[in-house]
Amino acid sequence: MLNLGTNHKNLVLTSFWGYLILSIFIALIPATQMQKVKPLSGQPVLSQSEKNGLNVYVSENCMACHTQQVRSIEMDKTWGSRPSIPSDYYYTKKRLDFWRQSPSLLGSERTGPDLTNIGVRQSAPEWHLLHLYNPRLVVKESVMPSYSWLFIEKDSLNISKDDVVLNVPAEYLSNKKNKVVATQKAIDLVNYLISLKQPDLPDETTVAFIPSKKKDEPAGTGTDSNLPNGEDLFLKTCSACHQSDGKGLPGAFPPLAGSPIVNNEDFSLMVSIILKGYDAREEYATMLPFADQLSDEEIAAIVNHERSRWGNSASSITAEDVKKIRDSIMIQTPQ
Repeated sequence: MLNLGTNHKNLVLTSFWGYLILSIFIALIPATQMQKVKPLSGQPVLSQSEKNGLNVYVSENCMACHTQQVRSIEMDKTWGSRPSIPSDYYYTKKRLDFWRQSPSLLGSERTGPDLTNIGVRQSAPEWHLLHLYNPRLVVKESVMPSYSWLFIEKDSLNISKDDVVLNVPAEYLSNKKNKVVATQKAIDLVNYLISLKQPDLPDETTVAFIPSKKKDEPAGTGTDSNLPNGEDLFLKTCSACHQSDGKGLPGAFPPLAGSPIVNNEDFSLMVSIILKGYDAREEYATMLPFADQLSDEEIAAIVNHERSRWGNSASSITAEDVKKIRDSIMIQTPQ
């Protein structure tokens, strides 16, 4: 008999060996197995600027409100093309040194959206910089705090060609002659965020979402009832820049309401801009291409939504119309 109630030596030894055995099976063995994880083929290594941005991400405790883990349930399809796997974290989970493990980026709360694939969902650096400076500039309903200390105001006469200048409304400036300039910390953080993209899996590997029971999504706008919901797609893909009311953001993102491009009966330019992107840097931030992110049906649904909202009244288009334009500029349809 151990007599743990009266023999303190046996009690301490039993507790010690129990703790040791549990630590081996719960902590040491899984940690050892994790060290055997290999990176995915073609998975990019973080650049020095992206590593610095990761340090800013950790120091600002972004993990408190943002996760970086796409769960295997179907509702997480919004955040990534597949569930996360250990290899996704190969370069960010390497130990800092022998004694220190790298900080956890997985997060446990989604006060803000998951960032696993944010580099694909929102790849425009101008958007991220404005969002950091004042989230309400680009997402009116945002509860995210402003990270204005990552930016400085400079007199317009002192702006250099290397400065990254934000197009901020005058009411946010202490002096109307000033410009808001991103610090290197802000630039590094944005570079890190844009680098967050789910790498492709090897051909023989599949990771599927667990399907959930749900009703069929309603048909989108336009005459083709087979199109997906254009309003939902617009809100997920386009509204962050062009705003949910289609008014855009002056000096940053162009308005769609009343736009001659959107209302033109010749829709080829509008579709081409979505497919190839558009460089309007003199007036607005550059729009990046969506050819590899959106199918012909999705683009047609978004175009029809934009051409029939906010006072716009142009005719609708079909997925076949988008395909013809895609083929004419030789852009491959996403699989």
